[in-house]
Amino acid sequence: MTRASRSDRTVYLRSHPLLFALLAATRRRPLLRLGRTVLVHHPDAYREVLTRVPLDRTAARTTGGTAARLTGGSLLFDQQGAEHRTARRELAHLLGPAGVAALQPLWQRILDRHLGGLTAPVDLVPAVRELAGATAAALTGSDADPVRLALAAERAAAATARAHLPALLPRPGRGRRARRAALRLQELLPDPRDAMLAVAAVNTTLAALPRAAAWCARDRLWAQARHDAPALAAELLRRTAASPVLPRAAAADATVLGHRIRRGDRLLLVARHAAQSHHDTPTHSHAVRAPFGLGPHACPGAALARAQLTLLLSTLAPHRPRVLRTAPHPAGALPSYRTCIVRAS
Repeated sequence: MTRASRSDRTVYLRSHPLLFALLAATRRRPLLRLGRTVLVHHPDAYREVLTRVPLDRTAARTTGGTAARLTGGSLLFDQQGAEHRTARRELAHLLGPAGVAALQPLWQRILDRHLGGLTAPVDLVPAVRELAGATAAALTGSDADPVRLALAAERAAAATARAHLPALLPRPGRGRRARRAALRLQELLPDPRDAMLAVAAVNTTLAALPRAAAWCARDRLWAQARHDAPALAAELLRRTAASPVLPRAAAADATVLGHRIRRGDRLLLVARHAAQSHHDTPTHSHAVRAPFGLGPHACPGAALARAQLTLLLSTLAPHRPRVLRTAPHPAGALPSYRTCIVRAS
């Protein structure tokens, strides 16, 4: 295990200690049933569930179901059938090659303003926060300040995660706080139904980019970043697995790798393990795509995330920055840094 992988594992374990300690302890079991919850670790099982098992998008304690209950709206992640397919097509257009290309100049301006020549220490988290907020504003048509929008999306995601993930201590009032945070985010959007899009765009970016940049610096991969930033970006997104767990629910009975799944079972799809993030070299062909889901449930923002990280690595690479200090964000919805301070070598 390299210095970079050890440091990143700390971020992962600090974010939701109880849940991720359980997942780490059971990693060698392809699937594991705990009551009506099934942990899905193995890459083949992960692929089968996402491509073959019917999933209930509105079930309690899933991404879509939780979002729908907090907002009372029809969101991308809780839609069904034709409505869901139409929304995904519209989003795919925004996140396609033309949409990503249109956002690149905006991202570059933000990075140039924050990073400069890296002659002084720079915290990457505020830079990435503004980049994420500006992206969310562009995708939703919001005229809110990008940083304000990003902070609202962060708080909504964190409150929602605390409302439905296991915890060591009781959290009274967490449902009420999550609803308030979701409402504050919706107030910044022209269409409240875009709340989940803003949450996904902001939190995935904040979880992925600073961690990937720190990994690159700690393992001294800047020469590789200058030579082939897109390939390195894809690999670092696999290693960091920004959304390490995908909570879903089975909509019908099924059998996966010989294990019976019953309708209504809660499925915790461990994307981090399906991506083989703990291995230097993956053995499964779909490992690089696994962090963003697979098949009809693949995240339409995967190309955008790769483009964002490619640009960040390309911007940093000439300066070959080193990490001065990082601090995990213990209250974040996803494993992320609260601070990530770097400086040119």
